[in-house]
Amino acid sequence: MRTVFPPINVAAIGLGWVALHRHLPVMDASPAFNVVGVIDRRGGHARAVAAQRSYRFSAETDDPGEAPWLDEVDAVTVATAPMNHYPIIKRALEIGKHVLTEKPFAMTVAEGEDLVLTARTVGRHLAIVHNFQFTRSTMRLLADLDSGNLGDITAVNAVQFSNPRRRLPPWYDELPLGLFYDESPHFLYLMHRITRDLHLLRALEIPSRNGLRTPARPDAYFRGDGAHYPITLHCNFERPVSEWHLVVFGDRQLGIVDVFRDLYVNLRNDGAHGTLDVFRTSLAMTTQHWTQHITSGLPHLKGRLFYGNEEVFERFVRAIRGESEALEPIGSDSALLILRLQHEILDRVENVSEYASVRSHLE
Repeated sequence: MRTVFPPINVAAIGLGWVALHRHLPVMDASPAFNVVGVIDRRGGHARAVAAQRSYRFSAETDDPGEAPWLDEVDAVTVATAPMNHYPIIKRALEIGKHVLTEKPFAMTVAEGEDLVLTARTVGRHLAIVHNFQFTRSTMRLLADLDSGNLGDITAVNAVQFSNPRRRLPPWYDELPLGLFYDESPHFLYLMHRITRDLHLLRALEIPSRNGLRTPARPDAYFRGDGAHYPITLHCNFERPVSEWHLVVFGDRQLGIVDVFRDLYVNLRNDGAHGTLDVFRTSLAMTTQHWTQHITSGLPHLKGRLFYGNEEVFERFVRAIRGESEALEPIGSDSALLILRLQHEILDRVENVSEYASVRSHLE
């Protein structure tokens, strides 16, 4: 007989765009969760969200321990600005709550290590929203890798274009390297998932032309244990369009994850690159692209494309119910590994102000 579990009582802390459009809709749609209340430090915001979504409680505070109803919840989700993660997560763990937090989960490696130790000491789960590894597109790429369809891997390349006019949190440029610190975890955990290990070789940055902490272009170069091929991350933060792509090059096929659209395109080796080869590649690319807009585009238009968050929250619940192994790709060890990679990049990044300097550094 299948065991029927009661829902996990949870509170959401930090009610910005991510919480309102990802965390709360996913939890509201799942019978595994019961959102008891919401917490936000902005005046009246939590109360308005609670009324709109029919939650019982709300609180206006920076300290979850100050919410008098928090003894009714088993777990909290954290979607505040990253600079507030450490004190909130620390406090929540100390008062006995399981925690699922947005990335980056701390501002320093020492903070991250302390949170991991605290979670283990109090016997509570600490998980992180490394969600893009569970999207439909990424899962198709991973299936191709597991089956050997791509052949021998020859390179892994993550590329980000970002339009500074796109919707961005107001605090992003307060972070070290600005937007890079907030968004690079997504690419780092995806690359790590594919290569199994990442070791930084070099990091470069071309400074912002607009006086921001966010560089115009940061680049990072890695090696993997036993992976004798280039592994690179190229971010471009002053571009006219926003695109995120993860590309895995095999000797038989090419796999491309379009992260924003949740599309996966698989292209065969085009051989001599003759006219028919080019036509075949164009047909395969456009057919796959537009066909998948039915599965990903329509939910996107309806605001129901949650980019793997459903799986993250399900794994969090399973861990709370005793399946600790469910956290393996999103647990505290994974969070700490990616945090350490981020700070190694911060510590070693070389500032190069002109493209000519970049070329001389790479030669």
